[in-house]
Amino acid sequence: MSEAPSLQYAALPYRRRADAAIEVMLITSRDTGRWVIPKGWPMDGLSAPHSAAREAHEEAGLVGQVSAHAIGRYHYDKRRDDGSLVRCVVEVFALAVERQRRTWPEHKERRTQWFAQADAAAAVDEPELAALIGDMAKRLE
Repeated sequence: MSEAPSLQYAALPYRRRADAAIEVMLITSRDTGRWVIPKGWPMDGLSAPHSAAREAHEEAGLVGQVSAHAIGRYHYDKRRDDGSLVRCVVEVFALAVERQRRTWPEHKERRTQWFAQADAAAAVDEPELAALIGDMAKRLE
């Protein structure tokens, strides 16, 4: 594993119910099928928030308003095709979802699902991401 973490950007897709409770959309990873949020490497010509929003569109078909600043970050170990691991730090941007397209680039490779906030926090494997989801309401203020 490399010493300096590699940087990725992620979108944390959410919506508010009529009772003001937050729901979070999670997606499945392509390799293991575990619940994650849309994320990826920085994209040339796009700012960090716009890279995160692009990932949300490509991986989940989501369209919405992305926060201008990261609401948090988390770490994870990404397994490469050769089996090696690379340590990643992921800057997370909130994405207020307006709609989900019927099809998107990875719609045949992933599932998407809305979760109650606490259920989303429990569904992800990364403790730092779970904590970020768990106190999301404070981070959106």
